[in-house]
Formats: sequence, structure tokens, C-alpha cells
Amino acid sequence: NASGTYDGFYYELWKDYGNTTMIVDTGGRFSCQWSNIGNALFRTGKKYNNVPWNQVGNVVITYSANYNPNGNSYLCVYGWTRNPLVEFYIVDSWGSWRPPGASPIGTVTIDGGTYEIYRTERINQPSIDGTATFYQYWSVRTSKRTSGTISVTEHFKAWASRGLNLGNLDQ
Repeated sequence: NASGTYDGFYYELWKDYGNTTMIVDTGGRFSCQWSNIGNALFRTGKKYNNVPWNQVGNVVITYSANYNPNGNSYLCVYGWTRNPLVEFYIVDSWGSWRPPGASPIGTVTIDGGTYEIYRTERINQPSIDGTATFYQYWSVRTSKRTSGTISVTEHFKAWASRGLNLGNLDQ
């Protein structure tokens, strides 16, 4: 497990067990491989140091990925807020299982695609604040893609309009 900054981006590799490799490159790019894992997280992004989500401006990500999962995996925007503690996902593609395995509470069209919105609860699970109980908010695209633009702030607004309130952005 490792985290730090490189070329102005925060990076993190987290796993519970298994074989992982992550190579961090400029501009927030990275490559990764994994095998025989339980859970693993590979990411680059920004740390916001607990700024309210509606005060960070318009967050938009343009990406392209060579994504070939074998088994369960998500290609997504991922992060956390505090007050309330929320883990969030904007999922553009997945492997063998489409998350999160719950009933959607609505849909929204953003960046030319339809996303289903979900809220799930994790009880006494690992979080950025240690073991805790917290909600997860999800926007899951109805058709997979591996490149494009994700208007992150629009997803935050869509969640808020359904009573899924975010707190202060950590990452």
C-alpha cells in the first residue's frame, strides 16, 4: 500500500491482499496490474482538504483508458467526503459484475449518457476515518465506455437533488 503526490496529483494504491503493481506517470496518468486479490484500489486525483463540494468549482474529468478487466472491477471516478462521511462512485465501465447490486433511486443524463443513481450503506467497514458506518453514493452508466468526459459536479448536483447530501471533499 502506498500514497503520495506526483506531478501535482495525489496517487494511491491500496489492497487487502494479493499481487499489485502501479506505475504513476505525468498528468495524472497511471498503469496498473493485479492478480489473486481480494480488493484493490488504484487511483490518481486531487486532494481537497475538506472544502465543501459546492465550493470547489466545476470539476470535469476527461479520460481515456485501456481497460480489460478479468473478473470484478470498476472504471470510475471515486472519492470521499466528510461531514457526512460518504464514499462515492461515478462508474463508466465494469468487469463481470455491474455495481452496486441495489435498486436505483432514479436516473440522470449527463455527458450524453444515462446513469442510474444508487445509495448503499456500509456498516463497520474500512473508511478514510478508520472503521465506520457510512453511505455510498453511485452513478452507474447504463452502457459501458472507456473514454470521454465526466462532469463530476453535475453528478454531485443530481445526488443532492435526491437528498443524497455530500459533505466536505477529501479526495
